[in-house]
Amino acid sequence: MTGRELSASRTVWLVARRELNTRLRTKSFLIGTAVSLAVLIGFVLMQSTLFAGESTSRVGLSGQATSIAGRLAAEAEAARFTVRTSTVDDLAKGEAMVADGELDVLVSGAPSALRVLVRENLDEDLRKALNTLVQEQVLRAQLAAVEDLDPDQVLATVADATVDVRALGPTDPNHDQRLAVALVIVAMLYMALLLYGTMVAQGVVEEKSSRVVEILLATVRPWQLLLGKVLGLGLVGLTQFAVIGTVGLVLATATDVLTITGAATSTLVWGLVWYLLGYLFYATVFASAGSLVSRQEETQAVLLPVTMVLVLAFVLGFGLLSRAPSGTATTVLSLLPPFAPILMPGRIALDAVAGWQVALAMALTLVSVAGLAWLGGRIYAGAALRTGSRLKLRDALRP
Repeated sequence: MTGRELSASRTVWLVARRELNTRLRTKSFLIGTAVSLAVLIGFVLMQSTLFAGESTSRVGLSGQATSIAGRLAAEAEAARFTVRTSTVDDLAKGEAMVADGELDVLVSGAPSALRVLVRENLDEDLRKALNTLVQEQVLRAQLAAVEDLDPDQVLATVADATVDVRALGPTDPNHDQRLAVALVIVAMLYMALLLYGTMVAQGVVEEKSSRVVEILLATVRPWQLLLGKVLGLGLVGLTQFAVIGTVGLVLATATDVLTITGAATSTLVWGLVWYLLGYLFYATVFASAGSLVSRQEETQAVLLPVTMVLVLAFVLGFGLLSRAPSGTATTVLSLLPPFAPILMPGRIALDAVAGWQVALAMALTLVSVAGLAWLGGRIYAGAALRTGSRLKLRDALRP
């Protein structure tokens, strides 16, 4: 039985298995996985030891509240946490600074009746310090106003004095952990998609420059070779992604860096799903772009436009997920196939996305993958056997 007589699916699997066996046994894969695990383990251990409990609260003081700056700093030092105070002249401006994330807390009002504005949650250590200051002021006023004191009444009045906290949005005690998980999954997806997409392109160029592709295309069709290569490297990347993610999740849970095990596990599973979708989307483009050149030195130039889209998705992911995971811009971009594999898993981790949006993003990505596979097959078929100078896209598409 000749190669052309093999079924299409079996041919694709043979090519994929060749890539899978070759890549999994390379030193670069083993070393890369080991280094990634070492870096991840070091990061988690550092978080659980050196930086556990360390934080700085940015506090804006407005009006009469500016008089508590010194005493607030002293309370913070005694409780072993850090505050950085600044004066805010206009309350409306201070509220906007809290909404934009420039301030964590805005404190206003008289020292005996402080009003506190936060975006979501008020740090518990800071809450205790502010309550202590309010209670101190109320106690002083009680002692100064009454000659014949009733100690029980004074203590009861002081105990009831607390700061008035108003949040701009619903509170989520696990928000910081969710955000950390979201940013980690975004970084992992970006690195995996860029690394394995580039490897697909380099493999195409290597086979083309060494004329191996001519031998392969004598027995298999161009689209089968392209699809097999993409699937094989994709399985390698999926294996590495799953290993690193699972080890990181287990270690973070064991060291109490993460307490939201269920949400983190769900995020990892969604990360694997979106890795597959994103890889199929980008790897096809990378492979098509790589088939246009015949030398490795030209690879980076032809891949630059695709790489820039991934970099843009990564940068936008960090910025938008940190500040407005449910905003209009974040929602729209997370539905678009070039950005969905990066943004959507982050929004899922933050519990800031509706189910229909996830389904729509997956559907759009799958449709795009099908279209790109058809277009990429045409480009690959038209360019794989052409060597020499860089081939123009329109020439590759010519029948």
